[in-house]
Amino acid sequence: MEKETAVNQSHQPELKNPNAALKNKVKFFLFSAIGLFMFFVPVTVNEKSSIMLDHIVTAIQTSIPAAVPYYALLVILLGAIYPFYTKSWNKNKVNIVFSIFKVSGLFVAIMIVSGYGPDWLYDPSMGPFLFDKLVVPVGLLVPIGSVFLALLVGYGLLEFFGVIMQPIMKPIWKTPGKSAIDAVASFVGSYSIGLLITNRVFKEGKYSIKEAAIIATGFSTVSATFMIVVAKTLGLMEIWNIYFWTTFAVTFIVTAITVRIWPLRSMSEEYYNGQLPPKETFSGSRLQAAWKEAMDTAAQSPGLWKNIRDNLKDGFVMTMSILPSIMSVGLLGLVLAEFTPVFDWLGYIFYPFTALVQLPEPLLAAKASAVGIAEMFLPALLAAEAALATKFVIGVVSVSAIIFFSALIPCILSTEIPITIPQLLVIWAERTILTILIAAPLAYILL
Repeated sequence: MEKETAVNQSHQPELKNPNAALKNKVKFFLFSAIGLFMFFVPVTVNEKSSIMLDHIVTAIQTSIPAAVPYYALLVILLGAIYPFYTKSWNKNKVNIVFSIFKVSGLFVAIMIVSGYGPDWLYDPSMGPFLFDKLVVPVGLLVPIGSVFLALLVGYGLLEFFGVIMQPIMKPIWKTPGKSAIDAVASFVGSYSIGLLITNRVFKEGKYSIKEAAIIATGFSTVSATFMIVVAKTLGLMEIWNIYFWTTFAVTFIVTAITVRIWPLRSMSEEYYNGQLPPKETFSGSRLQAAWKEAMDTAAQSPGLWKNIRDNLKDGFVMTMSILPSIMSVGLLGLVLAEFTPVFDWLGYIFYPFTALVQLPEPLLAAKASAVGIAEMFLPALLAAEAALATKFVIGVVSVSAIIFFSALIPCILSTEIPITIPQLLVIWAERTILTILIAAPLAYILL
């Protein structure tokens, strides 16, 4: 009898070591709560309502404004050198091209910071726009966000929501329940943070290649903060709630469709480095299973400082990969839009659809939709003086199309997710067309 009791106790470590169980619960609730607060709870500071992460970045920018451009320049320098340091610059054709772009981005950044260069580069809608509105915020946001990301996803919250959300995410978007965290982090925080989560979870073997590609191209949209800039440019702030929630809904409806058509439908279901698929089956209560997954993760989690250090390293390396590409690829897109008819021609792809839904100024709407592949802010600039319905649809397209060269494509390519530029371009075209077809009727109903 004593032997049987001993055996039973050996299978119940949480009773044998109640301190460890309490420690796991504290880690789960405390660290996850801090992470949630930093990413998702709006706080008003100096009459500005935003998440704490944004307030921290703003505080840094305003407290040391003279130093921030040189910090960004240093990160771009490191990013330009990094492919040659790791000897990955000639790994394939894409790496060669983007390594050249990163070096070009360094020279552009040096000209912007130093003030020496051609006059057209200093037009407010060219170099200064890219550097001040994209490079600097991303350069601060991703590394700082990665610190709090360690708290958000490292102590069981991801796994808890993964089990809870599984019945919803799998049938509709064909991704695990834990991908709900990626989606919310992108909308509330940043696409770069969302991709940071996606890449980390993918490398841990919790997403397949197909799932990671769906999440990267379907959920990693720009944040609400970026959407406010779009809404202001288009004069939509008076209907901000209608615009935000329509964009939110349309984005995820479009994703539910694109996962069922090529190329996402045909992507590999293998896991990173041949890892085995994670088990998501359970018996009994879903809530109990979610809690068990969370506690198991908390028990196996690394120490706080190691977790923060690892996430900070990943975040900084990603920042180094993104910033030089934003300066070069983004500038190229702006130059093509400003000085060539390339996007006028590209707009004819979407003209049949803008005409079909009877948007006012359908050709302008088509061209504005096309220019979004270069930079997600550009469609709003082109449609700023258009009719309300056109502005509304273009505002939704800017966000729902998701994929653009100035930041997101380099960001995706800097991850371990094996997806090609041609595949990304096809997905962008699909998302743009579907968004136009879905958002236009909603504009007529809601406005």
